[in-house]
Amino acid sequence: MTEKPKVLNLGPVRYASDAWKKLEEIADVVYTDATNRDEFIQELKSGKFDGVVAIAKTAASTRITGRLDAELIQYLPKSLRSVSNNGAGYDTIDAVPLGERRIQLSNVPRIVDAATADTHVFLLLSAIRNFQWGHDLMLKGQWVPGNKAAGAPDGHDPAGKVVGIYGMGGIGRAIRDRLKPFGFKKITYYNRKRLDPDLEDGAEYVDLDTLLKESDIISVNIPLNKHTRHALNKETIAKTKKGVVIVNTARGAIIDEEALFEALKSGHIGAVGSDVFEFEPKVSQELLELPNLVSLPHMGTHTYETSLHMEEHVVDNIRNVLEIGKVLSLVPEHVNLEFDTTPIIK
Repeated sequence: MTEKPKVLNLGPVRYASDAWKKLEEIADVVYTDATNRDEFIQELKSGKFDGVVAIAKTAASTRITGRLDAELIQYLPKSLRSVSNNGAGYDTIDAVPLGERRIQLSNVPRIVDAATADTHVFLLLSAIRNFQWGHDLMLKGQWVPGNKAAGAPDGHDPAGKVVGIYGMGGIGRAIRDRLKPFGFKKITYYNRKRLDPDLEDGAEYVDLDTLLKESDIISVNIPLNKHTRHALNKETIAKTKKGVVIVNTARGAIIDEEALFEALKSGHIGAVGSDVFEFEPKVSQELLELPNLVSLPHMGTHTYETSLHMEEHVVDNIRNVLEIGKVLSLVPEHVNLEFDTTPIIK
């Protein structure tokens, strides 16, 4: 009997157990017993995972393995052909050293777009209308006769406001589409490269300085990497309009949290809606208690349907490597690299 190819599942699997059971028909799925990074490295060094051709990685597994960085990558088995990340963002994985070893890295694009965009719009509307401010005052017993809206300050209507989308990939475009019915004056965007007109769909391309200076609302949707860490910092925030609203469902470290806190306290930033934080899950209590912050504990893709489809896509990426030799959703850093695409199951 032909030996099945080995797949390392760094899990956990929350919903797609059926997809994994089907994968087990053609693959030997193995698991780590490590409880920390040092133990995982020892497993790799021991040869426990020799012969593994594909790895499935989740955000939760980072608590055990740490970042999949150059140090860890050097110990990965020589047989490894792919790493499949369960998420659109892959800032816990160093794509370059994986590429140097010709190990394909895949993520989960598109599937996360709708749920993340829905979350983004919720935060945006809550921020411009001061909804959470009013809710928190109500919890404190401030909604009494004569105290309109429990004392929350007046919010703002979308009409007449400019939304600047900082990063208009799939999620940015989904946000644009959801914002159109609300009657904003204009939607602009900044990408490193201008989109084709059919993808712009009415959004106006501007340079980053213009987006910062002219937007009433800045929608942050760029990936986190060494070039975008603290892209919004004391200097760039100073370029924005007084009273600007910033909404972030991308990654916390895109914004310098200390600079954000000071600008919120001073009133230069009118409000922030954020699903992500620089040092999450650790978040400054002082920041969380500011009335003009609308906050969520990274719930952008936290739905049953989206989580299921994300996990299934990871399995699809692995199955494709086994049967076709290529992942389905290669990350941009790897698009121009040459990989061994010989099918593993023949």
